Amino acid sequence: MSLADRHVTALMRQLASQDVVELVHPFAEWETLGALVYIAECYGFRFADVRHIGKQKSVCVRLVRDADPRAQQRAAANAAAFPQAGAGGPVPGMYQGSLTPVPEAQPDVDLITMLIRYDALGAAANRKQLITMSWAFPLLFVLLAALTGKFAVLLTLAALTPAFLLITLRVNEARRAKLAQRLTAAGCTPVRDEQGRERFVRV
Repeated sequence: MSLADRHVTALMRQLASQDVVELVHPFAEWETLGALVYIAECYGFRFADVRHIGKQKSVCVRLVRDADPRAQQRAAANAAAFPQAGAGGPVPGMYQGSLTPVPEAQPDVDLITMLIRYDALGAAANRKQLITMSWAFPLLFVLLAALTGKFAVLLTLAALTPAFLLITLRVNEARRAKLAQRLTAAGCTPVRDEQGRERFVRV
């Protein structure tokens, strides 16, 4: 069984038994996550959000069951059309035995992938958190320097840390801005969720 088949089998098991599904594949490419979300949406789920978990900050994509009757009708139709999905058989929108989208599914998978990347960048580099860290860490290093007497190393860190964090913030914001342009061009709408996060939703 290929890695793609194992991903699909694990996904289909969750879709069959859970109303909330979390995809955590630490070494998966963005396109792989996009393809898995596409498949899940074919079976009555919708992309909810992204967060980072664990010490390695692995990407966790969260899906929830879609209550829209059209989503459930789509799920029933795909269950009938692809009876061996998750058991080595074909799945909607993908070439057999892979997570490579067929041409007609590629635009949807690309759009989902962009949504995941946009949310993941926002979760990875929270602006308020990075700004807070950019002044908190230098203060900590200065205090440690005063306590330990290791001024050369710790004062250097105090100077370099805020620069590194602010550069990270700038790079992150630039990447998100490019994705925001592409999402807007694709017809997505910018919104703020209940946590105040900037996100995009499909129309």
